[in-house]
Amino acid sequence: MLDKEELERYSRQIMLFGEDGQERLKDARVFIAGAGGLGCPIALYLAVAGVGRLRIADRDSVELSNLNRQVLHWESDIGREKVLSAGDKLQAANPHISVETFHLTIDESNIRELIGDADIIVDAMDNYPVRYLLNKVAHEKGIPLIHGAIRGFDGQAMTIIPGESACFNCVFPSPPPTEVFPVVGVTPGIIAMIQANEVIKYLVDAGELLTNRLLIWNGLYSEMETLKVSRRDDCKVCCNIGKLQG
Repeated sequence: MLDKEELERYSRQIMLFGEDGQERLKDARVFIAGAGGLGCPIALYLAVAGVGRLRIADRDSVELSNLNRQVLHWESDIGREKVLSAGDKLQAANPHISVETFHLTIDESNIRELIGDADIIVDAMDNYPVRYLLNKVAHEKGIPLIHGAIRGFDGQAMTIIPGESACFNCVFPSPPPTEVFPVVGVTPGIIAMIQANEVIKYLVDAGELLTNRLLIWNGLYSEMETLKVSRRDDCKVCCNIGKLQG
């Protein structure tokens, strides 16, 4: 149940999706992979929206070069673990939620325990091996996955519903070359807002999700488009899951 303070705090949202919707947010468990350029604004906006339990994993510590885009980390946080820096700010922003943080490298040995019984997974990573792993485990567990990625002024996002929509591996069957990529801070902010919006829509069952569509943002021209995508018959993730479910 929402208390009096929560009813006031979330009153403008409750006008949209009612107390039942707000209670869904309060009861939700969201796993966020990454506490950097995407992860920071995603976590902040889910926190202030009242998503009750956030679990955040990241292996890095705050560096000066992070501060142009990783908005939960400040100059005084340089050298701190990103998850601790983020966790402190999130709890200060909304004391009604709980935040669990994990300072580690997400890999095959720990990802299933980290995700646990989450209602939804958010890909806020900057490397493709972990993205493929998130996609694989999301399908094993049947948990929706919200993908986002950025480079320079450009970004992309999509929502994956295991067994129903195209998965990450369908759309990106092979990874791009590894690189240290350029980025302007507003780009992850824009893509992160789209991802957070998808999470909220899913949790309160509102609108139409970005399933079977890849949203592309071109910041230099301020253009946004969606490309239709579909499941691949030869996808090693979707095909295997389909056989198991059949």
